[in-house]
Amino acid sequence: MDKVIELCYRKVITVSSAGEWERLVFESSYTEFRMQAQNFAAGTAYTSYGQLLKNVEQASQLPARILPAVNGYIKQLGNVVPDILNNVGRRFLRFDNYEFELINSDIKDKARHQVAVNFYARPLWWHATIGNLLLVAEVVDDVPIANTNLFSLPAYVNIQTIKSFK
Repeated sequence: MDKVIELCYRKVITVSSAGEWERLVFESSYTEFRMQAQNFAAGTAYTSYGQLLKNVEQASQLPARILPAVNGYIKQLGNVVPDILNNVGRRFLRFDNYEFELINSDIKDKARHQVAVNFYARPLWWHATIGNLLLVAEVVDDVPIANTNLFSLPAYVNIQTIKSFK
């Protein structure tokens, strides 16, 4: 029986991320973290995100305060999930929703800065599994569109939801 699946891709970005887009997100999010974290760390000895979360109640607001600094870079993707390629090497997975995540950071140590962007892909019609590849088509208004893609689930991709196709 055919299924409709929704995928989530978690793109982790660290100091060692090499791509240009990743470097821009890293630098912008770290700069914004340092500026925003100072508001919560003022008058304390806390420098890391973990310390702030544990000891300063409002520190949970930091990811939302950093998000505007990276929104523009996410919009540059044109709603196409980065890194996920079909069997012929093309990006195909489209998203409408994403979530910015601050994993770790430190005001005094840029190397500890880690963020993630969780991309929530548009629904896909899972037509078949061929070897280790999934054959899928994007679903629009509960109808699969004609273009199909064959791809394997890489690391950091999760099937978020699955339901029977109408």
